[in-house]
Amino acid sequence: MEYGIIGLLVLALNIYAIYHVVTSGASTMAKVLWTLGILIFPVLGVIAWFIAGPKGHATA
Repeated sequence: MEYGIIGLLVLALNIYAIYHVVTSGASTMAKVLWTLGILIFPVLGVIAWFIAGPKGHATA
């Protein structure tokens, strides 16, 4: 049961990170690379994104 909760937490963090990557002001290539990194390495990708990911958000 505890692994299910951890899995849901990782999924929620991945969705949050990908949303912020897509809405960031980063270049298209940076968005693609960050998204792939988050999808291929779910836990490590989110941690790396929190530390070094694109910081600017689009203001549309």
